[in-house]
Amino acid sequence: MKISDKLSQAHSSANPPPATFSFEFFVPKTSQGVQNLYDRMDRMYDLNPIFIDITWNAGGRSSSLTNEMVYTAQSTLGLETCMHLTCTNMKVELIDEALHKAFESGCQNILALRGDPPLDGSESTGDFKYAKDLIEYIRRKYGDHFNIGVAAYPEGHPEEDSEAKTLEYLKEKCDVGADFIITQMFYDVDNFISWCSKIRKIGVNIPIIPGIMPISTYAAFVRRAKWSQIAIPPHFLEVLEPIKDDDYLVREKGTELVSQMCTKLLQSGFVNHLHFYTMNLERATIMILETLNIIEPVKAHENTGGDELPWRKSLHPQRSKETIRPIFWQNRKYSYITRTATWDEFPNGRWGDSRSPAFGDIDLCASELLRQSPKKAYDLWGTPQTLKDFSDIIVSYLQGELKSLPWSDGPIGEDTSVMVENLINLNHKGFLTMNSQPALNAVKSSEKVYGWGPKNGYVYQKQYLEFFCPKDLLPKLLHTIDSYNKSEGDASSSIISYYAVDKNGNLSTNCKDDDINAVTWGVFPGEEILQPTIVEKTSFLAWKDEVYRLFTEWTNILQSNLVDADKDKISGFVDLITNFSNNFVLCNLVNNDFIDKNETLFNLIETVASEGN
Repeated sequence: MKISDKLSQAHSSANPPPATFSFEFFVPKTSQGVQNLYDRMDRMYDLNPIFIDITWNAGGRSSSLTNEMVYTAQSTLGLETCMHLTCTNMKVELIDEALHKAFESGCQNILALRGDPPLDGSESTGDFKYAKDLIEYIRRKYGDHFNIGVAAYPEGHPEEDSEAKTLEYLKEKCDVGADFIITQMFYDVDNFISWCSKIRKIGVNIPIIPGIMPISTYAAFVRRAKWSQIAIPPHFLEVLEPIKDDDYLVREKGTELVSQMCTKLLQSGFVNHLHFYTMNLERATIMILETLNIIEPVKAHENTGGDELPWRKSLHPQRSKETIRPIFWQNRKYSYITRTATWDEFPNGRWGDSRSPAFGDIDLCASELLRQSPKKAYDLWGTPQTLKDFSDIIVSYLQGELKSLPWSDGPIGEDTSVMVENLINLNHKGFLTMNSQPALNAVKSSEKVYGWGPKNGYVYQKQYLEFFCPKDLLPKLLHTIDSYNKSEGDASSSIISYYAVDKNGNLSTNCKDDDINAVTWGVFPGEEILQPTIVEKTSFLAWKDEVYRLFTEWTNILQSNLVDADKDKISGFVDLITNFSNNFVLCNLVNNDFIDKNETLFNLIETVASEGN
């Protein structure tokens, strides 16, 4: 969606309209830095920014990485994204490639910039001299598809002494097709308000978005102000200079100063949206938003009762109609998006009838599935030597002490709280848990933890449990389930349905090959019933391949990066994971009686575990 449309929508339906905000991120220099930034962006999604933007670093790997990050932000993280695009030293072929990739990603917003001139003082060798030329080219090539933003300099441009000419250049950019303005950082609010008045008087009427730079440390604050050639108001220095060596106090006082600045901006009549230069950090920005008390009002302004779906909806145009996903990937959205990226449309039989000609395979992509670097994997999970060590890692995750596992990209969710003690107990007994959800019966769609979809609806869930079972206990587990099903009714009714598969693909199930079991659904006024989360055979087998490959990658990255002192530990770790992969079976159980208590599945496994001991 276009930024100008999102701003209009957010600010026109409430009186007074809520203040909104957005975040800028820059391209990290390392692959692990990119993964860590994705995690940070993922967390900051929950603050409900109107959009994010990603900077452009011209030339080489960093340029293509901007496009890759835009794709991930749009397709995987579901964040409306604006792509910076600079034209200095850029041949038209590179501009075309960048715009085409942005278009294919579903990105509709470009911040068109000239960029910094060559450091040696020579003339640019690119095909565009000014941002105005780039804007005109984008309009000729793509018409109105892209919402185009431009940069502005409230305190003047370092290469132009004349304020009148600087305003004239801004007007020219607006006249050839700009839709919104994002300004350079500043701290002098009175000057900014005066500048806004001047650009309105010359006929610039598009939205003005002020660039806000949080203050984290005194040194960085002064350095950035000097580099950008902006004025620091005396009262900022009076507050911060005496405490410049205390980073904690600087951030606290800096938050107060920048928050006061933002309040004055929002009261000026020129501004109702704030754009934060995050520097790829989150805490300083969040502190300002909390001080301004605009996070919750923005969330409350959403049109739906909760999230649109129980999983993060992609903004990629080819996935716009995607309404169904297998539950196995609810904590692995990165790999799911990658593995289904070649699908040309959704859902069209993908998760309906596997006999449909539109049904697609989930490819096991050639790229690495484990998102952590060797060092981070070691720091997070160490080198477990025994099954107890392994289960202790999972227990630490369930208790909130670990923020990820090889098969879970993010921290444990609030929705698991009602079952967390049962899950911990299973892990202590040697049944290592992977994924779960509790049963729900007619929970309001506006409920904070479990709600999703339009207002005034009700959502339902079947209890789902995924875990690794010792291979020698699997026959007893399946017999116990079959006996339970028979005792509760016809054995063929499968009140408890299951899939169990080992590393080699040997499958046991009481489901038919073409069964599609909806384990989450919602009922909403005037709409069809939505069934966004399912369990079925084809996707489960694809998930099995991913899980066992994750184990292999986990051992490989540590083996290839070990030091002599770690050889024995690495050897013990590899033996553990190899034996585990060979001697444990991946299982999932669904209790199709969604009004049953959440203890039922745990009690069945507990029986098997007790007899096994």
